Amino acid sequence: MKYFLYVVRRMVTLIPVGLGITLLVFLLLKIVPGDPAVTLLGTHVTDAGVAALHQQLGLDRPLWQQYLTFLGKLLHGDLGESYQYQSSVSSLVLQNLVPTIWLIVTGALFAVIIAVPLAVWAASHRNGVSDNAIRTIPLIGLGMPAFWLGIMLVLLFSLKAGAFPASGFGDGFANHVKSIVLPGLTVALALVPILVRSLRASMTDVLQSDYITTARAKGLGGARVVFGHALRNAAISSITVLGVNVAYLVGSTLVVEKVFALNGIGYLMINAIFNRDFPIVQGITLVFAVMVVLVNLLTDMTHAAFDPRVRLA
Repeated sequence: MKYFLYVVRRMVTLIPVGLGITLLVFLLLKIVPGDPAVTLLGTHVTDAGVAALHQQLGLDRPLWQQYLTFLGKLLHGDLGESYQYQSSVSSLVLQNLVPTIWLIVTGALFAVIIAVPLAVWAASHRNGVSDNAIRTIPLIGLGMPAFWLGIMLVLLFSLKAGAFPASGFGDGFANHVKSIVLPGLTVALALVPILVRSLRASMTDVLQSDYITTARAKGLGGARVVFGHALRNAAISSITVLGVNVAYLVGSTLVVEKVFALNGIGYLMINAIFNRDFPIVQGITLVFAVMVVLVNLLTDMTHAAFDPRVRLA
């Protein structure tokens, strides 16, 4: 019951957050230099044409009226009409959302699969050669830009080894899986050093606690102590670190999708920015913001599920 009330409380707090996001996104795009009507008219631009297009798009109305119209449409799931594609932004986002979700989920999954064994091994062999190597080598990867790392992975595993496609999302489930491996790995490698450092520090503290010493004194094996007792408690703080960084990586998918030509919403947004297609930029920014809010909500819910003290806060 306490957990249910905690979830309800957290969801209620999302209402002002959501309104703040919509207002911020709306105002930020209004101060961006450039007139979308001029861009749309191109070489045929005239003062009369710009004025007519402003009236047609509702850009001649006061800002507060434009915001209320935008908010009203948003409540009905309408993100507006694309200037460039002459199509609904909602349908364009839905068409391109699947590769982006695949990318975020695969990146987070790879990060956990790589980071957890490394952190456990490093904490179990503290200050040894392997511990120092595990703490140092991932930091080198942290300094590599995502676009450069992606290009290197394409050169090695696509062009040299031919193991994975260099670009695109493929057709069918099997091809989706093959196509998402390299982009997912690119996203994950940026997250692994942070996760390893956080989980190793937590594991080190937990492995020195009294109850672990007691468990060992009772004759429990090393693997049972580490995975059965220490990892669960050490993972609590790392869940928050993972959630915060996955939320951050939502934004980094823009670059990765461009490198691997994945037709996700990041790829769509970059093209919209170049063409000043403000409704698409506005709609996708909102979708990214909602994804970040949802990731944070899921992180808090998971944290509360592992640590009952959070529900009472």
